[in-house]
Amino acid sequence: MYSSAEILKSVNAYLANLKYERKPKGLYEPIEYVLSMGGKRVRPVLMLLSYNMYKDNPETILSSACALETYHNYTLLHDDLMDNAEIRRGHETVHKKWDANTAILSGDSMLVLAYERMAQCPKEKLPEVLSLFTETALEIGEGQQYDMEFENRTDVKEAEYIEMIRLKTSVLLACAVKMGAILADASAEDAENLYKFGEQIGLAFQLQDDFLDVYGDPAVFGKAIGGDITSNKKTFMLINAFNHATAEQKAELSKWIAATDFDANEKIAAVTRIYNEIGIDRMAKEKIEFYFKESKRYLERVNLPEERKRELVSYTNDMMKREK
Repeated sequence: MYSSAEILKSVNAYLANLKYERKPKGLYEPIEYVLSMGGKRVRPVLMLLSYNMYKDNPETILSSACALETYHNYTLLHDDLMDNAEIRRGHETVHKKWDANTAILSGDSMLVLAYERMAQCPKEKLPEVLSLFTETALEIGEGQQYDMEFENRTDVKEAEYIEMIRLKTSVLLACAVKMGAILADASAEDAENLYKFGEQIGLAFQLQDDFLDVYGDPAVFGKAIGGDITSNKKTFMLINAFNHATAEQKAELSKWIAATDFDANEKIAAVTRIYNEIGIDRMAKEKIEFYFKESKRYLERVNLPEERKRELVSYTNDMMKREK
């Protein structure tokens, strides 16, 4: 079996060697640029680790695995445009380096390329693979729409938020591990349990991201702390703060959210203090632990020897910064 590091190396090499020979160059250059920025490549790595639990030749499905990475980066390209973000992974975003129209058109072409790369899987698997991929892509769009709608609401419930991040984030991780199982001829039961495993680990991963944005170490987290607070992003933290705040706390939160001219450090400190008073940190940790345990429960149901699951377990533990 391959280690996750070996699989990551294969994914990066495959993506680096993809040729973009079609014209006009102005359409394909931004696609090559986006995929050259790096990243953790979580989705293709999960897919190949899942496949490798059953079969010893994961390199044969690199095209399909990298189709998921192409699709994921397409969503990021359009997200950056919608958010008017200027930087992604330390590089200028496409709409900043080129322009908005280029970002739209190159993004659309990326989506088509993702389907082209996915279609290179074994022909007998193609209907099931494309069905899963298409359903996942539709769900991610639905999650993005919910996220946009939540921006103008202060009454978002926790259950609504969990469903939004399930659609926007978790289903692509779930798709990755299930697709790997499908391509490796796993049983339908195993494939479904792996889907649920990916879904639950995805929820834990996103909630952990919410938590670390407030309570993480910037040196470890990889970016400045408090960005979600300064941008009024509707996270698990803010939603539960509103839903559990006293009238006085709610008034202070509303004041900070409405503020257009503020000192960022002062706002972060004030909102974090309210979170601490309410116990949002504890609530978040408990919810993360719940989904992490749920993911392990589904993986335990997969009908394979534990040693075949070890690399996938190790990789997801690393994702969640866990030792076991």
